[in-house]
Amino acid sequence: MKKFNIRKVLDGLTAVSSPSPSPQLGAKENELIPETLQSAHFQLCKVGKLSTLIFPILSLTQNPFRFGRPGVECYCQHESGAAVIQLQFLINEGALVSALADDSIHLWNLRQKRPAVLHSLKFNKERITFCHLPFQSKWLYIGSERGNIHIVNVESFTLSGYTIMWNKAIELSSKAHPGPVVHISDNPMDEGKLIIGFESGIVVLWDLKSKRADYRYTYDEAIHSVAWHHEGKQFICSHSDGTLTIWNIKSQAKPSQTITPHGKQPKDGKKPEPCKPILKVEYKTTRAGDPFMIFSGGLSYDTVGRRPCLTVMHGKSTAVLEMDYPIVDFLTLCETPYPNDFQEPYAVVVLLEKDLVLIDLAQNGYPIFENPYPMMIHESPVTCCEYLADCPVDLIPALYSVGSRQKRQGYSKKEWPISGGNWGLGTQSYPEIIITGHADGSVKFWDASAIMLQVLYKLKTAKVFEKARCKEEKPSTEIVDEDPFAIQLMSWCPESRMLCVAGVSAHVIIYRFSKQEITTEVVQLLEVRLQYELNDLESPEGGGDQTPAPPTPSTSPSPQTAAPQSHTSTSSNSSDGIRDNIPCLKVRSSPLKQSPGYQVELVVQLVWVSGEPPQQISSLAINSSYGLVVFGNSNGLAVVDYLQKTVLLNLGTVELYSSNDPYQRQLRSPRKSRQPSGGLCDINESSATSEDRCKSPTSVGALPFCVFLSTVLLSVCPPRGSIPLDNRDNSFSRSRSSSVTSIDKEAREAVTSFYFCETYNRKVDGGLTPSLWVGTSLGTVLAISLNMPPAGEQRLLQPVIVSPCGTLVRLKGSILRMAFLDSTGSLLPSAFEPWYEPNAPANGEERDKVRKRRPVSVSPSTSQELNENQYAVLCSEKQAKVIALPSQTCVFKHNITETSFVLRADVVQINTGICVACFCANGHIMTLSLPGLRPLLDVNYLPLTDMRIARTFCFTNLGQALYLTSPTEIQRITYSQEVCENLQEMLGELFTPVETPEAPNRGFFKGLFGGGAQSLDREELFGESGAGKAPRSLAQHIPGPGGIEGMKGAASGIVGDLARARIALDERGQKLSEVEERTAAMMASADTFSKHAHEMMLKCKDKKWYQF
Repeated sequence: MKKFNIRKVLDGLTAVSSPSPSPQLGAKENELIPETLQSAHFQLCKVGKLSTLIFPILSLTQNPFRFGRPGVECYCQHESGAAVIQLQFLINEGALVSALADDSIHLWNLRQKRPAVLHSLKFNKERITFCHLPFQSKWLYIGSERGNIHIVNVESFTLSGYTIMWNKAIELSSKAHPGPVVHISDNPMDEGKLIIGFESGIVVLWDLKSKRADYRYTYDEAIHSVAWHHEGKQFICSHSDGTLTIWNIKSQAKPSQTITPHGKQPKDGKKPEPCKPILKVEYKTTRAGDPFMIFSGGLSYDTVGRRPCLTVMHGKSTAVLEMDYPIVDFLTLCETPYPNDFQEPYAVVVLLEKDLVLIDLAQNGYPIFENPYPMMIHESPVTCCEYLADCPVDLIPALYSVGSRQKRQGYSKKEWPISGGNWGLGTQSYPEIIITGHADGSVKFWDASAIMLQVLYKLKTAKVFEKARCKEEKPSTEIVDEDPFAIQLMSWCPESRMLCVAGVSAHVIIYRFSKQEITTEVVQLLEVRLQYELNDLESPEGGGDQTPAPPTPSTSPSPQTAAPQSHTSTSSNSSDGIRDNIPCLKVRSSPLKQSPGYQVELVVQLVWVSGEPPQQISSLAINSSYGLVVFGNSNGLAVVDYLQKTVLLNLGTVELYSSNDPYQRQLRSPRKSRQPSGGLCDINESSATSEDRCKSPTSVGALPFCVFLSTVLLSVCPPRGSIPLDNRDNSFSRSRSSSVTSIDKEAREAVTSFYFCETYNRKVDGGLTPSLWVGTSLGTVLAISLNMPPAGEQRLLQPVIVSPCGTLVRLKGSILRMAFLDSTGSLLPSAFEPWYEPNAPANGEERDKVRKRRPVSVSPSTSQELNENQYAVLCSEKQAKVIALPSQTCVFKHNITETSFVLRADVVQINTGICVACFCANGHIMTLSLPGLRPLLDVNYLPLTDMRIARTFCFTNLGQALYLTSPTEIQRITYSQEVCENLQEMLGELFTPVETPEAPNRGFFKGLFGGGAQSLDREELFGESGAGKAPRSLAQHIPGPGGIEGMKGAASGIVGDLARARIALDERGQKLSEVEERTAAMMASADTFSKHAHEMMLKCKDKKWYQF
């Protein structure tokens, strides 16, 4: 009997179900177009996480006490995910100790470019509340919630047997438990004296050698922090009632001074009114003046609504510095790391919940330093983003020049004091830009050429509209409850610097870049009706014919020949209160002052139609060579000429098919509901609300219906030859599901993608023509022909003729991306117009350049004949196709996924070839070769767990991609093997060792009479010989992966594998050589032994036994 093998059956099923490229009739095309990309060119790895809440790395560089300079940063994540409660750096040692909320401490190695955990210690019976590591010491003090103090050797990460118990520390000074330990520090002048602060208000000065308390200080208010004077004779405490108490170490009865900085002093001499707690205080001294007392909190309770403050007390002056966000922690930067010397503070680092602020203490008024870190990317939630690699080299300097003027004045004149570490020496020299759209309507441009982000320019789109001062003044026409100016889509032409943004309130704004400031008296506005409605079955002539009206482009005269109109909309409300012809937002009517940078060119708004709100825009594209902007939603699309300020085409999706609609449309009645906010939301919420937004008019039965050209309301100039309003109505359609064969039969088809190109629109075309390709949610690709007037002044006078050409091809799922290749397989980008200064003087040279400018065409080179083919690359949620043009035959087809769907797809250039990069909802990242659509990479990287990832994931050229993992973090990844190999060189050095400065001079008399700092042999006191071993049940030691063995095991990648293989081969060769030499030596030794044995035999051969 033949044995049944289930493995072969499963292998067969896998082979059948796995997607593979299927060549069609034109498979021979791949033989003529060689593909340079192979699977070896791809590898997926994380480049770095750009967090906006990173506290810069502390290290010793040029000065003893410094942080990482801009561009030198890293992201470290604990495996447990517990909150970090405290950090302690081993100064000039390249190590960091972190204490977590799960009662564990970790030792990080900062001497490598990617920090790793060397040791971990998990406490089992006590909770960690405070840690202290003295300067140049290897013994770490750990305070617990029970009030005990344990000591850890940071070299071996083992507990010492020396323990300070709370009951022995306080003895009979208090009948109750003193509470958790909130502070530990040693006396600056005597390392053998340790001060311990308990939450209840008790402070103990502990003698480490005698193991007893020298003094105990009691106050009736809870303690939050303690700080020493550098002479070691005084210390200061901050309390929960907003007071500061200064104590002499030898006077434990009462504090020498009690201060309530922000409390009202009563006239009768009574105790001041209590204030908010002072959470932290630092006491820093100077040689030339009064000491600094810096603390956070302590404001009076009657200051309602006041922002968080940091107070700086210096001599008789008190400065209250307000912060924009709550204070998490602060640290004073000083000239010396020794606590027993004058600290000479020069700056304060304040870590806020959403920002990092550095205050200059050396200048009057305490100005702040200009922050080079990208802390404010989440100032408003990010709603969309775009990523562009290898952009024009002059673009970043241009954005930086206009962005530098936006910075507010009053910064410190000194350079950013955090200057530790060294930059990486990456081989990637191309510029990269990240554009983020935010919920408040702002757009930010970031320089991403290095590992960290640098903000270049910020654009506020909300300035174009009137803002409601209160909720009562909020217009009832808004279709979102919150964030009506949120950015939903962006389209950018980096060569011409034209920018187009679409907001959630169904508005589109077109911007032009200028280096000069202008004042716009009236913002140019177009109002567009883009809505389907059911109309009586009558012809425009009133006859009985029931044929659909042919799509006719709506044109308007040149703006020079039409009188400008104001922004007063032609809105109308019927007697029953139905809104009609009303935009969602009101454009400002007052003059708009526009600073250098992006300036408003045109505003386009969709209006309400018969009580139905406009649908949000789902696709957007701009082309600077043609001077056109196109946008679409679930109703249809509109083509706008932003040079002539006119709407060229305004059609429903069904109208694009002409009379040959391949789908059976079943119209539904509208549901009047407000649309959700434009901010990011959960997947379940978005899927539920999207159904509410997609309801459309109904018609009982499959009756023929009449579709007319939609109404276009122009506030700039009226349309020419427009059809009367009574005979014009909109039709409605929107996508149903990602598959054409879906069970859902609703007639919904949205426009999902656009692409401007010069290509063949019909099979009979003999030459290339300007075109607009349209992709829909039902997988249909249609073409629109563009008849452009001559460039120059004629372009502003003659209208652009727009005519739909019908359906070209259909795919499964919604169309996501389109691109074009020439006959050699090279990518054909869209034509563009070089940037020029739009506000140049009338008689200047720049104005002459503007008049003589010509669009830059990127059509096939002159060596190619017009009859040679092009290839259209089409990618949908389910599959990808390569279509040969003008024959419109499918050359290659590849089913990307059957069980999931593609969220983002881009045609990108990597190395010397191009490919299609896809990100699926099941977490797979895939790349396909072009034009053959061969799978090159398929990695199960990240499942879709947050709608934010789907909204922000984007690919770009040269193997780069990014997405937002949280509102404050951008994750950059690469799928290029070359970038992965150079990634280690791109990272900066976190730690640079320098010579530790000399200790402060004790002086002759202090050395003679013993007045200097007293040292302590901690090794003898805390070591195993002096203190014994700690109980094993107290804490568990966990070796980290950052050790030598862990680092060897964690090394990965082809470069590491090759290096290890090369080393192993060399070691094997050396061992073989040694074996060969040993073998030769053994053979020589054997020959010598044989000779000696033979000589001995001959010598003893004839001797008798008694002769020996």
